[in-house]
This record gives sequence, structure tokens and C-alpha cells, in this order.
Amino acid sequence: MPFAISRIVDSTDLNTLKERTMAALKTEGFGVLTEIDLSGTLKQKLGKDHLPHLILGACNPGFADQVVTLEPHISTMLPCNVTLRELPDGQYEVAAIDPQAAMEGVGNPAIAAVAAQVSAALQRVVDSI
Repeated sequence: MPFAISRIVDSTDLNTLKERTMAALKTEGFGVLTEIDLSGTLKQKLGKDHLPHLILGACNPGFADQVVTLEPHISTMLPCNVTLRELPDGQYEVAAIDPQAAMEGVGNPAIAAVAAQVSAALQRVVDSI
């Protein structure tokens, strides 16, 4: 099972893509709790250059409440990461963790049902960008 939902998107720059992504997440009830500039961090810590790459930690409070109520340790798998990165050819990719794949090993059918709903929501986000 693939662990990510992704697609190549039309964008002029990473900031524009970030704005579009955050708007799409908001439409599906997600907010962005964290933002990590992965390329900037790798440059600072290792002196290595990478193309622009952001990680957005997205959370839908309703879904988070459902899964944490069912399985408190599931918080180790939250929030849902959505990545935005420039590709070598100048295009951009948006990708999101697939919660169904990520939570498959938990083995709780109730969590699997919620994960399917979150996966569908993130698929709509990616498709709408």
C-alpha cells in the first residue's frame, strides 16, 4: 500500500503553493500546527543544499479527537504531514501521508474507519490544489 497521496501541481513558487495548500486544508477542516523548512534546516545543520521543501503539520481537531479517544498512543502519529517541494525540473509536488497506510499496523477497526475518512479528506485536498 502506498504511504503517500501525491501529485505534481502547477505553481509559480513555493509560497503560492503553500497558500493554496493551506486554503485547501482549511476547506476540509484542517489547520496547520507546524511548519518545517526542511531544506533550510538541512542547510543550517549539515551545510547541504536541497531544493525548497516544506513540511506542514496538519490537524483536523474532530478526527484527532476521535482517534486519540480510541487509542491514546496514536498521538505519536499526529499531525498529518503534508509536504510541498520543488522538483529538479522546476515543477512542484504536494504530498500527504496516507493515514490508512500509516495506521494500518494499529490493528483497531474503529481507527481504520476514521483513517479512511482522513485519507479521503487529504485526497480531496491534494486533488484540489
